[in-house]
Amino acid sequence: MTTPVLETRDLCMNFGALQVTHHVDFALGVGARHAIIGPNGAGKTTFINLITGALRPTSGQVLLHGNAITHLPESQRVKRGIARTFQINSLFSGLTVLENIYLAASERTGTARRLLRAVGAHPQVVTEAWRLLELLHLTPDAQHPVAELPYGRQRLVEIAIALALQPKVLLLDEPAAGVPSTESHIILEAIEALPSDMAVLIIEHDMDIVFRFAQTITVLVDGAVMVSGAPQDIAANAAVKAVYLGERHHV
Repeated sequence: MTTPVLETRDLCMNFGALQVTHHVDFALGVGARHAIIGPNGAGKTTFINLITGALRPTSGQVLLHGNAITHLPESQRVKRGIARTFQINSLFSGLTVLENIYLAASERTGTARRLLRAVGAHPQVVTEAWRLLELLHLTPDAQHPVAELPYGRQRLVEIAIALALQPKVLLLDEPAAGVPSTESHIILEAIEALPSDMAVLIIEHDMDIVFRFAQTITVLVDGAVMVSGAPQDIAANAAVKAVYLGERHHV
């Protein structure tokens, strides 16, 4: 049996007396296209924060390539191949789009310490940054400060930054939030162009995106896994329908 690229075992998270993650067992295979869905307050972002190291679990394990990373800080997890985006973007708003992406790629290649030199001093990094700009249709915005971009375009910049880290696991927390529906296809096109061995996990409320993207869907409710399966099975699941229709008392 192939070792999952990312795995959680019996993962729990308490905030005082409030338990927000309940004994979650989860596995993400190499090259997976996996979505986590669930009603508001289901604990989806908390789960991502536990994977990335933004939160330390109360109990349980997080493993990368079969090795425990539960106690590693975020920075070390990034270096080992985990990258993420956020519900609310986190960018250097005073820098241009190109500079934001260049900075991320430079951090990965070890040239970040020499960023006082002109961006053009590292042409291979610049080439990579432009490739990501093209992938996400951001070339017209390359020289614009991020602060000048509409929020939806900033989301695309954040995805480009995550890709600049060349992760083995890419975590996208509501990547389409704030992106106009006319541009959401760009996100899906970018994901489809990713290396086949890169595992991608998204949290997303837009079910059209979820069902176009995911090969597997996990439904999280009250911090616990309700069900996990193929999109067609999730769509036909009566308990999942009840959750989304607000009829939890019938589940």
